[in-house]
Amino acid sequence: MERFRAFRITQQDKGVDAGFVEVGLADLDPGEVVIRVAYSDVNYKDALAATGRGKILLRPSCIGGIDLAGTVVSSTDARFAKGDAVLATGFDIGVKHDGGYAEYARLPADWVVKIPQGMTLWEAMAFGTAGFTAGLAIVRLEHEGLSPDRGPVIVSGATGGVGSIAIAALARLGYRVVALTGKAEEADWLKRLGAAEVKLRSVLDLSKIRPLERATWAAGIDNLGGPVLAWMLATAQTGAAVAAVGLAATHALETTVMPFILRGVSLLGVDSVNCPMPLRETVWRRLADDLRPPMLKEICRTIPFAELPRVFDDFIAARVRGRIVVDLNA
Repeated sequence: MERFRAFRITQQDKGVDAGFVEVGLADLDPGEVVIRVAYSDVNYKDALAATGRGKILLRPSCIGGIDLAGTVVSSTDARFAKGDAVLATGFDIGVKHDGGYAEYARLPADWVVKIPQGMTLWEAMAFGTAGFTAGLAIVRLEHEGLSPDRGPVIVSGATGGVGSIAIAALARLGYRVVALTGKAEEADWLKRLGAAEVKLRSVLDLSKIRPLERATWAAGIDNLGGPVLAWMLATAQTGAAVAAVGLAATHALETTVMPFILRGVSLLGVDSVNCPMPLRETVWRRLADDLRPPMLKEICRTIPFAELPRVFDDFIAARVRGRIVVDLNA
C-alpha cells in the first residue's frame, strides 16, 4: 500500500512537536481491522494533546485523533468485513494507539462499532466523542428516572460540542432545556438549537454557594467542573441527577454532602472512553434515531485535513462553537 498522510504528535522536553508526516500501513499500531478513514473530528482532548497543554499522550509519540469513521479495508475478525461502514471513539485511540488523523487506521476489533442504520460517515464524526458523551449522559439520566415532565434540565458549556448536541437532543425529546454559557453573543444560536432559556454564568455568584439553594433542576449536564458543578448540585431538585462529563474549567470539586443526603441528588460520572461495548452500541443507535439533533449541520463545520493544525488553539481559547469535522480526503 502507498504511503499516506498522518498527523503525528511527539512529546518533547518542553511541550510537543506535532505535524504532518508520511507513513505506511506497516508503521501503524497492530489491530485486526484496517480502515480507510473518511472523517475524523476535533475534541478538546485532541487540542490538549496537539498543543501540549495537557498531558494526554500515554506514550512518547502517537498519531493523534481520538475519533474516526470510515470503511473497512480488511479484517481478520469475523465481526467485520471489507466495505463495512464503521466508527471508533475512546479506548486508547489517539493517545496510546495510532488514531484517526491519518488516511488509514488499524484498530483492535473490540474498539470498532458498525455505524447504525441511517447514519452516514460524516454524521458519525459530527457526533464523535462529544456527541457520544452527550448521548451517554442522557441515557444515564433517563436510567435515573429523568423524563420531560420532571422539570427543566440545565446544560453548562452550552456552546461546546457536548453541550450543543446535548441541548439539541434533549429539546428533540421534549425537555425544557436551559443553556448555561459565558457567551452572551451566542444566545440566539443556542435558542435555535432548542434551548428554551439561556442563562449567563456572569449572573451567578459562584463564590458564595450555599450547601442547598432553591431546588430548580430536574437534571444537569456539566462540562466545566468546579464551582459550576457544585452550584448545579446545590440547586438540583429532590431526586434529581447531575451528569459530570468534563473539566473545561477545573478538575476540582468543592461541595457538601447536603444535596445527596437531604434531596437524594445523584452525581453521575460519564466515562465515554471505556464505556462497555453493549452500552456504547445502544447510545450510537439512539444517536441515529431519537437523539439525532434536527440541526446537526448547524452544529458542525467541516475542514480539510490540511487545516487541522489551525484549529487547536481556538479550542484551547474557547473560540469554537459546536463541532468540527475533519475531512481526510479533502
